[in-house]
Amino acid sequence: MKYANSVKVSVFVKPEDKEDNDIDNKIIEAIKNLVPLDFEKEKLTIGKTGVEGFNNRNITIYEIMLTKDAHTNLFIKSLIEKLNPDQKELLLRQADSRLDENLDFFIRLGKPELLRGDYYITDSGDCFHIKIGIAAFPRKREAALHIIEQLFKGSE
Repeated sequence: MKYANSVKVSVFVKPEDKEDNDIDNKIIEAIKNLVPLDFEKEKLTIGKTGVEGFNNRNITIYEIMLTKDAHTNLFIKSLIEKLNPDQKELLLRQADSRLDENLDFFIRLGKPELLRGDYYITDSGDCFHIKIGIAAFPRKREAALHIIEQLFKGSE
């Protein structure tokens, strides 16, 4: 079954993160752990963009976009397996507020936690942003919420 049209994962690396000289490699490794695919074989790349933030702060944004059904399904399956039951329940309770008018479902995983290998849902801005374009048919909010419920309830 197709659950998502697309999945986008992005993370901001701020100047204070650069105190860890290996932060860029750790971020790339964390993204690769989130997206359990052979990047070379699947021709996947992690984009890296430099932007200027508030007060002339240099911020690096890492991101990857998945659009193939096999990639999005594998990503979602892997993510659900790595979340504990409390995290899944939290996503179910907050599903309505995490789903926007375009049927994009948003999840934030704590960056410090994920860099340690822990999957923790957060409201903090210091996070890995995950945007899942729900493949709902008919293209209605109720149908998208039903898919989200299937994903997170059916996996316990």
